[in-house]
Parts: sequence; structure tokens; C-alpha cells
Amino acid sequence: MFLVKEKLDLAAEQEGLVVGLFEQPEKFAGSLEKLDEMFDGQLTELVKSGDVSAKFKQISKVHSFAKIGAKRIWFVGLGKEKDLSFDKLRQALGTLVKKLTKNKFGEAAFYLDSFITEKVDGLDAAHALGEAVALASYRFDGYRQKANEPERKLEKLMIYSESIAAEEVQAALTVGYAFGKGTNSARTLVNTPGNLLTATDLANYAAELGAKYEFEVEILEKADIERLGMGALLAVNKGSAEPPKMIVLKYQGKEEWQDVIGLVGKGITFDTGGYSIKTKAGIVGMKTDMGGAAAVLGAMEIIGELKPEQNVLAVIPSTDNMISGGALKPDDVITSMSGKTIEVLNTDAEGRLVLADGITYAKHHGANYLVDVATLTGGVITALGVHTTGAMTNYEPLYEQVLEASMEAGEQMWQLPLFESEKERVRNSKVADLNNSPGSEGHAIVAGAFIGEFAEDTPWVHLDIAGTATAAKDYDLGPAGATGVMVRTLALFVERFEPTEK
Repeated sequence: MFLVKEKLDLAAEQEGLVVGLFEQPEKFAGSLEKLDEMFDGQLTELVKSGDVSAKFKQISKVHSFAKIGAKRIWFVGLGKEKDLSFDKLRQALGTLVKKLTKNKFGEAAFYLDSFITEKVDGLDAAHALGEAVALASYRFDGYRQKANEPERKLEKLMIYSESIAAEEVQAALTVGYAFGKGTNSARTLVNTPGNLLTATDLANYAAELGAKYEFEVEILEKADIERLGMGALLAVNKGSAEPPKMIVLKYQGKEEWQDVIGLVGKGITFDTGGYSIKTKAGIVGMKTDMGGAAAVLGAMEIIGELKPEQNVLAVIPSTDNMISGGALKPDDVITSMSGKTIEVLNTDAEGRLVLADGITYAKHHGANYLVDVATLTGGVITALGVHTTGAMTNYEPLYEQVLEASMEAGEQMWQLPLFESEKERVRNSKVADLNNSPGSEGHAIVAGAFIGEFAEDTPWVHLDIAGTATAAKDYDLGPAGATGVMVRTLALFVERFEPTEK
């Protein structure tokens, strides 16, 4: 897909040349000076007049009229050079890729050097381009009958890099593209309707991923789950005609199985709320309640592609949450795999139940560090809106590593408190060790506190993506629908992970 050359070739025949443009010079410099000369200085005049804009994310098109080999030039406005960051560059490139994709361009050439600053080097620019090409061109076609007109996707890219060796640029592009593709895989899983993505389907998908990347795969069937005493997962599954699955993928990047990172994703393939049933408006869209599982699987795809020297365990407890004569009821008491008993006060607080057994099983497999990801609470949307993931932790050094990864991924998060008072609320039951829903006050916090009861002393970070897993409208790096949030954060976290002692 990417072909890298170390010399800008203005005579090469191609659909278009992409150039980054900053809000500063009134004349073109370096190799672009020759480009301006071939247009008799008219490119400079277009910039001065404002017909070509350098404002951030503004895309300007100029036809070449055969003055160069490319039929057109696309200028990408980058704003002020001092303000450009890796994330802002990725956004600007995403805007450009969406425009090219919409207009059905199958190829383009990029002059990489025009996107480089003191803060964003050439390898960062190449990585950002690789991500943007994958992310911004994604679409989920759904199940409509297809038109006869063939699709044309952006799939042939020439990259001109005069300041960095071609093989280094190629590697950065490949890594960036892998991050984008893993995110897209998660988006597709989340966008898939619940009748077409059951727990069995999710398990089959994970098994195929494991076969492709040579992960060790374990799929626990209902009989296995019963034998191991995973009463929380079984309780949520009681109302369903579909069997539950406990899905495990194991990637060993070190000689010894130590310093194991456990990624635990909520895999509720559809959530009615059970007997604590959702409203007719609230139940729509609940096919997305396996966004945490999708994030973990997308991250595992990236890990499989890049093969970091880390040990990673992916655990996904999966079922749907349905209603039947045998379904879980409010006031029921269940026993989790850990042995802790739980009074169920809200059957719509089912995600924390399946995660309880998922976290216990991850610890059973030797996870030394835990990160759980879940579309867990409406409360996190009330608290933080739809652009910020809520986070909680029992160990700040681990959270700092996750936070750093999220900042680089451009997936913002905010830490919620975990005080003893909230822990006491979930321990407040007259008939069991814990209750699963102590009230609506601080809902996102008590949900995380409940999960923390099963992490216990294991370093743990909780990520509530209920607000960020989907987008209501198109944005720079994707369409409305599933975002694939936390895929890149988790993959970056794993790649950069440094073990710490608690």
C-alpha cells in the first residue's frame, strides 16, 4: 500500500500530490520552492490571497494544468508550526483522507517533509499518516443491497521522504496502519447487530484471531464455566437461549510467563437490562455493550502484528443479558468465581458481574497487572460527557502508564476517585458480601469500586467507555457509529509497559 521514495519527483504522473502548509512563510522553501517556480510563483500568490489556506484542517485543491506530473495538489492546512502536535497532525491528515475517500481517489502522493516540525519528526508524521489512512477511510456498509458501482478506496500511496531513510519511514507507516486496522476491526465488531454477533460468534472471532497470530486460545463452554464456579457470569446468562463463553487469548513475548498484563473486556453482546429492563429508547443501541471486548480484541490484533516483548493475557466474559422465566431477578444472591457472594439489586448492572469472574479468571492465569475495559455506566456519561473515558485505579504508577498511552493515542480520559466510602457502599449488604448497585449517586464510581473488590491487591486500572465507544456524528478520524476507543491506548500501553512493584 505504501511505497516510499527518498526524492520528491515532481515529474511523476499521479492523481495528486499532498503538501502540508503552515501559517507562516509567504514563500515556499526547500524542495517546495522548485514546485512554486514551476507554477511561476503563483502558489505563493494563492496563499497570500487566501485562495489556498494554511488554517488548521483546511484542505485546498489546486489543479496543476500539466505544470507538474501530478494532476492536482492538495494543500493540508496545519496552522501555526509551533502548535502542531502528533495528535493534531493525525486529525488534519484524517480530514484529508476523508475528503479523498469521499471523492473516490484510489491513490495519492505525500511529501512527508512538509509535515515535519521540531515537535513532530518524520517518523511521527509517517505513523500519524498510517493511522489516519486506515481510520479516516473506514466505513461500515451494513446490510443494505449494494449498488452496482464498484467501490474505490485509497489504497496506493507514494510517500516522498527526503530527510529520513525510506526503510525507517516504511516501518513507521506500517506500524501506524496496524494501529488503525486494529481499531477498525473493533469498530466492525461493535457495529455488528446482536443477532449476528452472539457470544459464540465472538468466541469464534477470537479463535480465528488466535490462529492467525499464534496466540494460545482457550474458550470455556458453559459446562466449563459451571465447573469452575463462575456464578456471576452464569447468573447474567440465565435468561438467554445463547450459551455463555469465557474467551482467553494468551500472547507470550518473553521467555518466562511473568509481569503478565491482563486485559479484561466486557463482552455483553446485547443488553436488555434483564428484569431491570431498559426503556424503549435506552435499549436501542445495546448491541454496542461489548465495546470493551472489541477494544481488547483490537488491541490483541495490533499486538499480534507488532509482537512486543511483553506477556499479555486477554480475558473476555461474554453473554447477552435477556429476560425469561429463569432469568436473574432483583434480590437474588449469587456466588462469584472468587467465592464472594453478591446481592443483585439491579439486573441492568450486569457488566460488573461478568467482569468480576473475568478478573478472577485473569488472576487465575497469572495476570500481575489488570486493565478492564467496559461500556459500564450511564453515570460516566453524566459525569464526563461523550468524549472522555472514565478511569479508576488502585495503583497510581500503573494508571500513569495507561494515561500516557491514552494521550499519545488521542483518546482522552479522566480519573475518578476511589475512596473507602465508595468501597463500603458496595460492601453494604445484609445478606451477601457485596451488592451490585448501591444507588445512583456516583454511579460510575461505585461500579468501578465493585470491580475493584475482585482485583483486590493486584495493580488494576478500570476504563469506563460507555460515553466514548460510539460517536453520534462523523469526525476527523471516523464515521458515526463505533469508535474503537481504547484499542490504540491499550496497544501503546502494552508496547511501552514497564513493570512496577506495588
